[in-house]
Amino acid sequence: MYLNPRIVGSGERTLVLSHGYGGSQAIWEKVLPHLSRRNKVLLFDWDFSGAATDDDAEEGVVERGGGYTFSRFADELVALMDKMELSGAVYVGHSMAGMIGCIASIKRPDLFTHLVLVGASPRYMNSEDYEGGFDASDIKAMLATMSSDFLGWAEGFVALAIGSSEPSAAELLARSFFAMDPRVAHGLARMIFLGDQREVLGDVAVPCTLVHVSRDFAAPPSVGRYMLARMRGAAMYTIDSVGHFPQLVAPGELLRILDLVLGGEDDEGDEQVASSVDDDVNREEAVGLAEAEAANSDVGVGVGVAT
Repeated sequence: MYLNPRIVGSGERTLVLSHGYGGSQAIWEKVLPHLSRRNKVLLFDWDFSGAATDDDAEEGVVERGGGYTFSRFADELVALMDKMELSGAVYVGHSMAGMIGCIASIKRPDLFTHLVLVGASPRYMNSEDYEGGFDASDIKAMLATMSSDFLGWAEGFVALAIGSSEPSAAELLARSFFAMDPRVAHGLARMIFLGDQREVLGDVAVPCTLVHVSRDFAAPPSVGRYMLARMRGAAMYTIDSVGHFPQLVAPGELLRILDLVLGGEDDEGDEQVASSVDDDVNREEAVGLAEAEAANSDVGVGVGVAT
């Protein structure tokens, strides 16, 4: 379930900013001032976040993680946008929220004009024909550590996700992670890291921009290239940075990409956001049919078949 929805800014276009695992709407604070200058921006918290209150838990809003599915999150996103009377929005989904947006766009394509998937991944587990970033043994060990010492695991994860150069960003993210109910966090992690949403990719008809960080341990650029080969009307950008949260570590680079998606609307003299992609952001064109066919052949599936 969603919590604390609010709209910031004004304009004819609507952006929906959706956080992922361990986050809250606070992770967008570095990019929100720029985005809200000319856009109406919807922010909200998922019910697993630290923004959920004790009252929410008593009312059953916060579950123990067992009731979560990507489809359920997608249904709740659709319900939120209907309640707020929003349609034709640009959706920016971070991490797990990227696949939530993909599924929601299949269910209700009228709600979206563009998907921006930041550090998204349809599957985190490696297999013989797929590089997701984690071996099965790594995920098993991680889930065991989370179950026995969630705070210790979260501290290590935040350090990897942010890096050592952004202490203020690490502090913000740590507060969000540590505020999660450990039982909820463990159940949700099982859904994410053991799940497989690859079959969804070929059904996404809404134009899509994939954003990956060059040194992201959780969703490496190889995942983005896999998605790119299987999605229609997609393009990919790679930010030369570290970690899984570019909105906190590399907000200027992320805003450059968002401005390109939105049509390049920087204010003259804005030193933080440039009107074009520079050396820190590399663009990969959407693959053509021949390249997509070759990529599909490499992983042992037929052309046009999502895996």
